[in-house]
Amino acid sequence: MLSDIQFASRRSPVLATRACVSSDVPIVSKIGIDILQAGGNAADSAIAMAAAMAVVEPNLTGLGGDCFALFYRSSDKKVLGINGNGRSPKQATLEKAKAATDDDNLPENNGLTVTVPGAVRGWTDILENFGSGKISLKEILSPAIKLAEEGFPVTPVIGRDWYDYTPYLKQTRFGNDLLLNGRAPKIGEIIKLPLIAQTLKQIAAYGKEGFYSGYIAKKIAEEVQIAGGCMTVEDLEDHLKIPCCIVEPISTDFHGVRLWEIPPVGQGLIALLSLNILEGFDLKVMGHNSADYLHTLAETFRLAFADGRQYIADHEILKLAQSVLLDKNYASKRKSLIKANSVLSLAHPGDLFDSDSNTTYVSVIDEEGNACSFISSLYQSFGSGIVPEGCGFPLNNRGLNFSLQFDHPNVFGPAKFPYHTIIPAMLTEPESNNLLASYGVVGRFMQPQGHVQMLLNMLIFGMDPQTALDKPRLFVNTEFYQEKPYTIWLEDGIASEVKEKLQSFGHNIKYPVQGFDRIRFGRGHIITRGTWWNKSESSSDNVLWVGCDPRTDGLALGY
Repeated sequence: MLSDIQFASRRSPVLATRACVSSDVPIVSKIGIDILQAGGNAADSAIAMAAAMAVVEPNLTGLGGDCFALFYRSSDKKVLGINGNGRSPKQATLEKAKAATDDDNLPENNGLTVTVPGAVRGWTDILENFGSGKISLKEILSPAIKLAEEGFPVTPVIGRDWYDYTPYLKQTRFGNDLLLNGRAPKIGEIIKLPLIAQTLKQIAAYGKEGFYSGYIAKKIAEEVQIAGGCMTVEDLEDHLKIPCCIVEPISTDFHGVRLWEIPPVGQGLIALLSLNILEGFDLKVMGHNSADYLHTLAETFRLAFADGRQYIADHEILKLAQSVLLDKNYASKRKSLIKANSVLSLAHPGDLFDSDSNTTYVSVIDEEGNACSFISSLYQSFGSGIVPEGCGFPLNNRGLNFSLQFDHPNVFGPAKFPYHTIIPAMLTEPESNNLLASYGVVGRFMQPQGHVQMLLNMLIFGMDPQTALDKPRLFVNTEFYQEKPYTIWLEDGIASEVKEKLQSFGHNIKYPVQGFDRIRFGRGHIITRGTWWNKSESSSDNVLWVGCDPRTDGLALGY
């Protein structure tokens, strides 16, 4: 039974010398490898896989969502970012949002939650700036189109989620376009999605203009308005007019490596602040997944999220907030709040201005040494559930991450980027800027927590990428860091005495988290170059080590 899924299979890391990919679905990984072997580079491969994921995982990602990417350009050893998200409609106001809710939370499938889908613009910007130029957009999208037209077998983890959210799709006018005879496809059953194929063909023929103007844009705006939103064709056409989405990544150094993240409004800043706080602790002495270790991580995440949820916003305050939050002295102040044997009753945001101061991920490294760390999402499963007529893809509900408090920097409003959960990651050597790893962990607010835990597993505890992904994890529910009691989720495999000791410190614990519920801890993919994570063993720096999360249906491939 699907409810009895166990995560007990053993995987070895995949080793390669020339190039490799990792994704949530084996047929998608094969597409990524095919693009590389046809002469494409890491950017080409990542977008081909992203388009295929939009077909085989329409509950997690797609044309109606957003994307972010980090690209390592081997020619000059530079890390660059792509911000492929969209703004709220120009007519969106706090008054409209307040009128649509009675409890300070917008309904998940209300049209006001839909922001302009940024993924397609992100795809084209990545290809135009980082692609090889040897493979056309039509060729890159062709495998995804074929999957949508000819059908594909539904994999177990995706099939379970598809089933769970079928009632959600049935609440919207064209949600049935993502069902099979009015129901979720069964695991192993083949489903065709011809309307998504048609939409992809339009993009293949006309590029981003084929999505943000004309028939598709008209149908997106119409359906959002019918669902209570205020998006217009002009909002979508305006997305074509914004400058290229290239952004300067942010980073911090930790124990001899540099972690790169997308800048706000992404929450990568939370991962960097967490590392800065943790720098002052002797984590190795505590022991991996010991009570003291997990307590320290939990308190660190609570403090970092308190800052992130307060200050990450499309707002002028961010320009000052970002520099302060990344300052090591600020992290030292936050560290001083953590007590060894007791919890903070509430994790308040720090004062920055006093006088003292549901997602999918793919990773690729190509033969030239370029890397693409790529992530995309609809936010919740099937996003808003709103499907434009004749288009076949669901629209995001990223607007749920706006605040409805009028004085909050991230307040709901017109033409604004919301706080964004999806974040890719990359590691380099600080002095040489040589590439060390391209990696990511999906799962809403798990993502910065996953970035930190995977890095610590490798860097502090010497685990290879696959072992780092296999180990049980901690998740701190920080969505309500002040308003409601937080909960720490502990994955099955962590010792029961650790749970008991954490409870004695004052933590609220959910344990053991088993079976399908383990997706709460995210799904990750890691590609490292060499064995910098295990200095006691010699290995060629040219060998690629790849790990694929056992919580996915996925597969790592290399050659």
